[in-house]
Amino acid sequence: MGETRVDLEHLLEDLRDAYPSSLEETILTEIIANSLDSSATRITMTTDPVQSTLTVVDNGSGMQRAAMRQYHDIASSTKVRGQGIGFAGVGIKLGLLVCEEVLTETKRGSTHVATRWHLASHHRAPWQWITPPGLVGERGTAVQLKLRTPLSPLVDPGYVEGAMRRHFQPLLEPPFDIFLASHYPAGIALEVNGQTLGRRSSSAPDQAPLAVRLARRRKPSALGYLLRHSMPLPEDQRGVAISTLGKVIKRGWDWLGVTSLQSERITGLIEVPDLAASLTLNKGDFIRTGNRGAVYLAYRKAIQEAVSRQLEVWGDTRTGTADASSRMMRPLERDLDRVLEQLSDDFPLLASLVERKAGGQKRLPIDSKTGDRATGSEALAILAIPSTDETLRPNETESAQPQLPPPPTEQNTETTEPSTSTIPDSASAMFPGHGRSRAPMKYGLGVQFEDRPDDSELGRLVESTVWINQAHPAYRRALASRSIGYHVSLAVALALAPLAVEPDQEHTFITQFLSHWGQALDQPRRRRRRPKK
Repeated sequence: MGETRVDLEHLLEDLRDAYPSSLEETILTEIIANSLDSSATRITMTTDPVQSTLTVVDNGSGMQRAAMRQYHDIASSTKVRGQGIGFAGVGIKLGLLVCEEVLTETKRGSTHVATRWHLASHHRAPWQWITPPGLVGERGTAVQLKLRTPLSPLVDPGYVEGAMRRHFQPLLEPPFDIFLASHYPAGIALEVNGQTLGRRSSSAPDQAPLAVRLARRRKPSALGYLLRHSMPLPEDQRGVAISTLGKVIKRGWDWLGVTSLQSERITGLIEVPDLAASLTLNKGDFIRTGNRGAVYLAYRKAIQEAVSRQLEVWGDTRTGTADASSRMMRPLERDLDRVLEQLSDDFPLLASLVERKAGGQKRLPIDSKTGDRATGSEALAILAIPSTDETLRPNETESAQPQLPPPPTEQNTETTEPSTSTIPDSASAMFPGHGRSRAPMKYGLGVQFEDRPDDSELGRLVESTVWINQAHPAYRRALASRSIGYHVSLAVALALAPLAVEPDQEHTFITQFLSHWGQALDQPRRRRRRPKK
């Protein structure tokens, strides 16, 4: 009888390549995520370039002996998806790739144990029980990485602090404290080499708090802000960041599908705790299929509307030509929905871009096991609060820091609810399958335009949006010859082909896509009924 063997080194290298950040950042953030999931209130990081070590100690709940033994198994975890940000059980194992050994000590109740672990060969990663070195206090867990090289950035305190501020930004900004209090009631203190990381609010000349609320609840389901600076920002600070349970997942403009005329000067951050259940394995993106994907798409649409509304307040509006292009694209997008629905049976990977409307828009069943979760029958209302200089009362003075609205309590709810005058009439986004809405949320494929003169591609797929390159010579020729519809369809087909099929099948897919696109003309269009007076 044979036995299945695993090439551990190869497996760990594959896992490493699946994470969007560098290996060192991934190892550090995974250790911190595990500490946060253990209800830690203080996490200390100590670097020692002489000994080539990084030691991370928390005061969390620690582990029992059985859990400590399971901790050394690949992809083994006692956590539940959605209840934290370290559910996969693979992150800390990546430390074996760059460490001579990984020492772990944990203390919980009467249990106080420690292990030493290293990668001995391609197929072996032995570990053994050792006498606890005393890194942990009354309770908690300590992880000490013995790096193979003293030049590793993990022994640089400046690098460690920078990674913490990038990846756990909401934990270091006071306006999010009350919002995250249900998950971290005692707060989180991060310390590097004996110095507690300073907590400060981001500020800019123009600041606009944003809140996303469930229609039947006063407490925000997502909270954040937009900032507009007078000078261009560094590349890695531009755009809107989205985080869950204090961990930044994505940053920039591409994931949001919103373009700004001042994109180099605008930054922002949105915290959405409910999206912890929609994280992918590497926690660098969100699932886009099934119920969890539906939750992500619903929040993404809500945030899109909130951000777009604030950009309009700041005068960041599209030109008349862009508005005309938008009106022109509406019938094309309807044809796209029909074509993708027909193709999704033959190309299952397109299912995440299909919005089925048979009998009404597709219902989004959202987990309702707890009272704080949304259900499929609830709606999202985006309350886009104007910038601080517009909402100051006469007896108030201007403040340099944006004050985000705290979640209401039973004792005081009047002070946290914005006045109805600050809520635009069109600021409601409905979950499909519930109520009536003038502008129902769209979850299918969208088409937008951008100028990329240095890009030879006709278009590119970002999230669920195909961006058509207006600077391409073929686009200008199509516009001049009034064949823009065919150009858009071809650009969409080229952008979707790498997602739908393997490279050697892309020609077949494009041919079928254009065939279905042409057949869409033969199908009768529904006439819109005029409302009765």
